[in-house]
Amino acid sequence: MAGRVWKFGDDVNTDVLAPGIYIKLPLEDLASHCLEAVEPNFASDVQDGDIVVGGVNFGMGSSREQAAQVLKALGVAAVIAPSFGGIFYRNAFNLGLPAIVSNEIDQIAAEQELKIVLKTGVIENITTGKQLAGEAVPENLMDLVEAGGLVPYLEQKLNKKG
Repeated sequence: MAGRVWKFGDDVNTDVLAPGIYIKLPLEDLASHCLEAVEPNFASDVQDGDIVVGGVNFGMGSSREQAAQVLKALGVAAVIAPSFGGIFYRNAFNLGLPAIVSNEIDQIAAEQELKIVLKTGVIENITTGKQLAGEAVPENLMDLVEAGGLVPYLEQKLNKKG
């Protein structure tokens, strides 16, 4: 996968991703407020395939799955950060959104183009030509990504069993 970078700092929490004041709105409306507290134009300008790069503890906070869901709904292809809030990390994969752990985000800037190989964790900064290290996505989580999330994965498994 390859896409343009949106870069954010440390401790981006679930209330910034999916603001609680809008949580009862339909997903598309909630998504239109994603990250507006730190980047007002994010929801209107993000494009399919773009990549979010966050700082330490990206997605910390409440267990709201909408935090990952709005990123997926807006077309974000993956999130890269040195660490994630545990519940966000699991919710992301459950929704088919890859969350890549990398300690080399300091070598990535907003607007750069990245290519990610999920199975190896290799991140190529197409803009600079540098190859960066990330953690490979484990096989069981790759299965979720390839299926489009946990529910489609389970549906496929059940359909195979008849």
